[in-house]
Amino acid sequence: MAIRTILHYPDPRLRQKAQPVERITPELERLIDDMAETMYAAPGVGLAATQIGEPHRIFIIDIAAEDEPSNLMVFVNPEILSKVGEEVGPEGCLSFPGVSEDIKRATEVRVRAQGRDGKTFELAADGLLAVAIQHENDHLDGVLMIDRVGMLKKRIIQRKMQKRADATG
Repeated sequence: MAIRTILHYPDPRLRQKAQPVERITPELERLIDDMAETMYAAPGVGLAATQIGEPHRIFIIDIAAEDEPSNLMVFVNPEILSKVGEEVGPEGCLSFPGVSEDIKRATEVRVRAQGRDGKTFELAADGLLAVAIQHENDHLDGVLMIDRVGMLKKRIIQRKMQKRADATG
């Protein structure tokens, strides 16, 4: 396992649409392990393969609290089947360090995906898990949290992230 570099906005690779996974290979299993190690080291609650420059339709989520055992969930070729309700709440993103914005999301989602074992599952989610699923699924489509804020906030975030990119070279 290895900690990978998380791409930061405005890296154009964050806009790439992920490609479907045809089958789970040993290389993809290593990628999932690397993603988990990277997410936990960041630390974050979710990470999409596209955030580390890998064009695969895979994301991982672990919303367990610090005092709870890890509950890593792997979503391969996820598809959101339904969305219910609407709420606005704070979101952060490992590709936007130091940025937190109120984002409108569905309160409940139903998702179909394959697990690490390649078996298909369906999951109904609400709360933080529903938000994380929507957020990470957006990444696989090249959609970023900055796309879900108003024009003024978008400009502020763009300036902040550009300053950060210029400073880190």
